[in-house]
This record gives sequence, structure tokens and C-alpha cells, in this order.
Amino acid sequence: MELSHRSTQFSTIMQGAKKDLRDLLNIPENYDILFLQGGGTGQFSAVPMNLCTTTGSVADYLITGSWSAKATKEGEKYCRVNKALPSSNAYNGIPDQSTWNLSPDAKYVYFCANETIHGVEFNFIPETGDVPIVTDMSSNILTKPVDVSKYGIIFAGAQKNIGIAGATVVIIRDDLVGHAVPFCPSILDYKLNLQNNSVYNTPSTFSIYIMDLVFKWIKKQGGAEAMGEKSQVKSKLIYDVIDSSSGFYYSSVFPKDRSRVNIPFRIGGSEGSEYLEKKFLDEAHKRGMVSLKGHRSVGGIRASLFNAITVDEVEHLSNFMKEFKDKHKQ
Repeated sequence: MELSHRSTQFSTIMQGAKKDLRDLLNIPENYDILFLQGGGTGQFSAVPMNLCTTTGSVADYLITGSWSAKATKEGEKYCRVNKALPSSNAYNGIPDQSTWNLSPDAKYVYFCANETIHGVEFNFIPETGDVPIVTDMSSNILTKPVDVSKYGIIFAGAQKNIGIAGATVVIIRDDLVGHAVPFCPSILDYKLNLQNNSVYNTPSTFSIYIMDLVFKWIKKQGGAEAMGEKSQVKSKLIYDVIDSSSGFYYSSVFPKDRSRVNIPFRIGGSEGSEYLEKKFLDEAHKRGMVSLKGHRSVGGIRASLFNAITVDEVEHLSNFMKEFKDKHKQ
């Protein structure tokens, strides 16, 4: 925890983490890897300040939930934002691309790969022609294989699937580096951070160390492919209970856009949903299942099935859901 960030020991850890991540995602040689601070929220500002480099620059944003909405609001400070999805989008799915209004001269197209609060996940890569794609993968990075070459920038906070809070991964194509606006803060300037090997300022050394341990663990598990297979199994266990509950449990997300990683759901019933949901959370806690309460902005229940959650643990939740339904369904 106290290693100097400029020491040989830490440099070895840093380079090992980069190599492991490059191996896991098959990152092409024309992409650079940065380990920064500020979380995904910091990148909401960094992206437009590094890519919207001319007056009147346009960026397309696909708003599918709370996090992409927050990124859009931040992007509007630095560029002309085009909200490319239909305004009627209710955060319960991803409208067909034929309904999108993309800008031919956009500097980039932005989307959040997985909306943790609303449980919406992209299961495809948008067609954007030559316009670079920028995506926030904070909540589903390394839960499945990714074709990095289809993206201009991928960024992810470490704290969901690849480590602990404090470090943020940025994977960026070489040609997108070196265009930051003059007022871009140094710690958000991609070129400056690359030139200084991610140690322009003191990085989160312990977070990066833990992240590399997680990368090595994922390798031992079989890599992103194995994580993807387990993710499908885990999410199916929960969705099967929801879909077979005759409305006792229900999800507002269209099945084609359901997240494998974050599954928000509600409980119906003659006793009242809020009463039953509180009872569900209390009984789950007694069985050792915590952090199942839905985000404060939407309420309900949310199962977050990140990489560290095992299939056995998800089966435990699935069985409890069945028992709870049988006990309380009228």
C-alpha cells in the first residue's frame, strides 16, 4: 500500500496489470491502456474535453438510463450534444437503431454498455460508420468477451468486476490521443497521462495492485469467455424465476435488453408491493444475502451478479425467491 508510485516494484505491478488486461481482452497494439482516477464520472468530462476539440463539435449520446443521462449532462458543458434516441425512451430497453438520429459529423457516439440502476444492457455494437464509439463499461467489463477494435474508447471503474474503488481503466485508440482542448485539466489529458505512464500524479497504487490480482484470477477461471458463460447461467437462474412467477415478480425491461449483471425487479401481490419487498429484503438478509435493495431512485429489489458472485450463491437467491413466492402468493 505504501510503495512509491515511481519505484521499480510498482512499475512492475503496473506493467503486469496492463499486460494481463491486454491478454484478457485481446487489445490490439494500436490501443493504449491508462489507469486513472476519478471513476467513470471523471471520464464523463475527460471524453468530450479530449475529443470535442473544435468550436461547435457535435457528439451523439444514447441515453438508456441514469448513468448515460449523467454523462450527457456533463458532455453538454463541453460540446454540442445530440440526444440520438427517441425522446419517449423510458429506460426499459434500447430502441431499434432504425429510430436513432445519429449525426454524420459527430466526433463520437457515446453509450453506457450496462445501466446498473435500470438493468438495461447493450447486447450489440451500434453501427456508426467511421465515427468512434465511446462506451462506459464500468459494470460489465470482463463479464464477457469484447471486440475492442470496434471501439474508440472503453472506460471502466474497477469496483464492480475487476477490483476495488480507486482505479479507472481507459482503453483508447492511438489516433484519439493528443487532441485535448487547452482548458482540459492535466489529470484528464490522455496524452499527458500516456507520456507519464499513468503516473503523472500519484495513482491509486493499492487499487491497481488488487486489479492485477483480479486479472490473474480471471485468467485462471478461463478468461472473459468463461466469465461470459457463468454470467449467462447466473442471470438465467434469476430471470427464469421472475418469468415463471405469474406476475408475482416482474421486470419492466424488455427481455431482449435485459442486463446479465444487474437485475432490478419488483414484487406484486394483494398484501402490497412495498410491504412484500421489505419483507423479502429482511428475510434475505437473515439468510446472508445483502445489498439486494434497489437503487434509491427506483426502489424495488436489485440482484447484482458481478464476476465475484458464484453460481452457487445465485442458486441460493433463486431458491429463496421461489420459497418466498410460494409462501406469499395469493
